Formats: sequence, C-alpha cells, structure tokens
Amino acid sequence: MLVTVLGFYGGYPHNGIGTSGYLLEDNGKKMLIDCGSGVLNALSKYMKPTDLDAVILSHYHHDHTADIGVLQYEWLAAKKENPLPIYGHTQDFVNFAQLTVDNASKGIAYNDYESTEIGSLKFEFLRTIHPVPAYAMRITNKEGKVLVYTADTTYFDGLVDFAKDADLLIADTNFPEDVTGHKAHLNTKEAGTLAKDSNVKRLMISHLPQTVDLETMLSQSQKYAGDIPVVHAFEGLEIEV
Repeated sequence: MLVTVLGFYGGYPHNGIGTSGYLLEDNGKKMLIDCGSGVLNALSKYMKPTDLDAVILSHYHHDHTADIGVLQYEWLAAKKENPLPIYGHTQDFVNFAQLTVDNASKGIAYNDYESTEIGSLKFEFLRTIHPVPAYAMRITNKEGKVLVYTADTTYFDGLVDFAKDADLLIADTNFPEDVTGHKAHLNTKEAGTLAKDSNVKRLMISHLPQTVDLETMLSQSQKYAGDIPVVHAFEGLEIEV
C-alpha cells in the first residue's frame, strides 16, 4: 500500500494546504480516504480524479467532505460509464443520501460489525468518540500489511486494540500536550502513547493545528512514542506500508 498525503489540517485549509485527505494505492486500485477542502486540487497533481476507484469517508464534518460535491460535478462532466463508489456510514441519513448523485456517484454503507472489501483491501471500522458519528479504519491488504487511521476522535481505550501492531498509524493529533480535559481530538501525548501502547511500526500525526509549530507537535509526539518513528504529515508525503 502506498499512502500519499493530500491535505492534513484540521478545520480549515491554511497557506494553500488542505484539510484531511489521503490517496491510498494498492494492487492497481486508487482510493481516496476522506475528501476535505483543497484535496481535489492536490489529488489532480497525481492523477485524474475521474480515475479513482472509490472514496471512503470517516464522517461528514466539512473538513473531511468539503470537496465531495465538486468531485461529483467532475464525474458528471466526464460522463463516466460507472458511478464513483463513495463509502460512508448511515448514522446520518441526510449526509449519506447526498453521496448518491445520478450519473456521478453511488453511496455505499459500511458499519462497525462486519468488514467491507474494497478492491483487494479489507476495511474494518470502529466508532470513535467525536461530536458526530465518526469511524476509525483498519485497512489490511493481501500481504497482511495494516494501515490504521483514527479519523477524528478523543482518546479511548478501544483505540489500542484497534491499532494493535499496525504497520502505519495515522493519528488525529489536533492539540499539543498541554491541551487536556474534554476535547474532540487527540493531543500529542495521547497520539504518541497510543502508538507505543499499540506497538505500531510507524506513526504519522495528522489533522494538525494551524497555530502550533509542526516541529513542536512532532517532538512532543515522539517523546511519548518512544522508539517508534514519528513523522508529521505534509502535502506530498508518501509512505509505503
């Protein structure tokens, strides 16, 4: 599996860089994990968006879905023979319904009690703790390589088992370590500790803040991750899993 970062900020784009979006390539298939603001422009540097095989959305907050509508317009204009599959949860029927547009895209439901096969990949989902329904993803390819994406979440114990022994963990890390208490995202201490407790091979911190130096976020996360290599997301970063 090859992961390419297309956007990594939480909430809103910053300095020309978008919010959450990752291109995932495996066995000739190209999939988009989340589709935030600015992601479509970044994607077009690597491929024609109308050559995507699928989109998988963690939840329906705008910083993860803002470019879905314009992606659907592009598919409409291309007059593709088959609609783009867009996978999403059904805990919000209004937003799920909007994933289907005639002659452009088709919404396909996933859930957290059975796995979903997309191309040659197995997707497993875990409901996270967030102000709206959101789902972490555990993605396994035919060679047994594992990518885990926390999506948006505060810390809870179930994340450790879900991320266990992953080859790469992409963790929502929206706060520095001094932000504690009730919050909707992980801080650097929690992201690093999650990586260590889960025994992952690598950690990428993402969904990063616009107002905190990214090297500070990186050094704090590394402190708690111990010997596990940590990198902060940046546009164009490619990681082979």
